[in-house]
Parts: sequence; structure tokens; C-alpha cells
Amino acid sequence: MPKFCANLTWLFRERPLMDRFRAAAEAGFEAVEVLFPYDAPAQDMRDQMIWNGLTFVLMNCPPPNATGGPQGFAAIPGLEDRFRRDFDRTLRFAQVLKPRHIHVMAGVAEGAEAEATFVQNLKWAAAHAPKQSLTIEPINRHDMPGYFLADYDTAARVLDAVAAPNLSLQFDAYHAHRITGDVVGSWAAYGDRAVHVQVAGFPGRHEPAGGEIDYTIFFARLDAEGYGGWVSGEYAPATSTEAGLDWMR
Repeated sequence: MPKFCANLTWLFRERPLMDRFRAAAEAGFEAVEVLFPYDAPAQDMRDQMIWNGLTFVLMNCPPPNATGGPQGFAAIPGLEDRFRRDFDRTLRFAQVLKPRHIHVMAGVAEGAEAEATFVQNLKWAAAHAPKQSLTIEPINRHDMPGYFLADYDTAARVLDAVAAPNLSLQFDAYHAHRITGDVVGSWAAYGDRAVHVQVAGFPGRHEPAGGEIDYTIFFARLDAEGYGGWVSGEYAPATSTEAGLDWMR
């Protein structure tokens, strides 16, 4: 069975953010991710992770939170300076939080110029933070209309163009199902590039159990291939978080 991580942006939302770290540890998680941790003191979050014996796996860049704000700038021509400023702010938080990975969000854009901008920004970021693992993630356009990085072929092309040892793929099984309809096939084609996995059920984006995605097969595939990264539950619990955790066991 893979090693599971709790996405505290989505899970344990019955509690304030600072209380979710303890809740995750008590539920059996050994690692957490927080997508946009910028509205809370970084040291307070770091203390919670230390006190509860948790590893911090992932955070997103840029800093603005997901509530109605732009979903990244890395692929938007003309916003290179903003991307660099935001990336530096992310790194300041990362110095305290010590995430294993930072997910660099592309933003809403299209076309060859957007791809070239994405590649150049990622080259700069990878060289600017050579010891920090960075990821890019294809996100389906049903959930995020107009998002630039919306398929795996583009992601592979961008990774090859950047060719940085600290830039890899982030594989979200829910998005893979939305994009291709074939999670296991998508993993077979691109999983060797992935350093982080996220999961949720379909339809509904609830617990990764039942529904159209066969997680028994997918998790067995990860085990068979010796995937050593974390698998994060990034889903909206159907009821309470604790009531729906049987999928881990």
C-alpha cells in the first residue's frame, strides 16, 4: 500500500487550520500538504508539524489563495516579473515550512507563446532554487476553465524543454480521469516522471473509493512499480473527514 498524505486545505475542514495538523496525525497520517499556506504564520505551521511528527510534502506557488484569484502566472506572457516576485515570496515561506515539493501553477493562457513563457519561467525557477523540488500538474479545464497545462503531452514537452533535475510531474488521478478517462493508462505513459500523486473519487471529488476510478488497481500499480513518493488525499469528504478514511486501510 502506498504511503498516504493529508491535504489540509481539503481535509479536516471542520477545524481551524492549526488544529488540522493534530487531527491528521491522530487519524494516522504521517505527512500533510497545504495548497496555499500564506494566510497563517509559517513558523506556527512548522511548529505544528514538528509537535505532531509530520512531514510537509507540498505547497503551491503563487501565494494568492484559491478563492476567486488567478490560478498562477507562470505561463502568462508579460507577467514574468510578477511570477518571479511571487516565486521569491513562496521561497521565503518554504525556508520555514521546508516542503518536499513546490507546485508551480501555470495560470490561464493558451498557445505557443504561453508555452514558451512557461518553459522560460520554469528554467529560471529551477535555476533560482536548485535544491528545491518543483512540480507541474495537468489540471482539467472542466474544473479550471482555460488553465494552460491541461494535458500530459504538453506537460512532458515542457519537462523535456526545461530539462532541470529538480522539476518533475505532479500526477493527480482525479484530473487524469477528467482529462483522459484512463488513470492507469495515463500513469503507464507518464508516471515515470511523477514525484507526487494526489487522489480523489469521481464523480463528486469525494473519497477515493468506489466511483469510476478503480483505486484498488491504481494503488496496486504504484506498489508494483515501487513508487516511493507520497499519495495525497485531495478531496472533499462526503461527510466528516474521519468517517471517510476507510479508503486508506
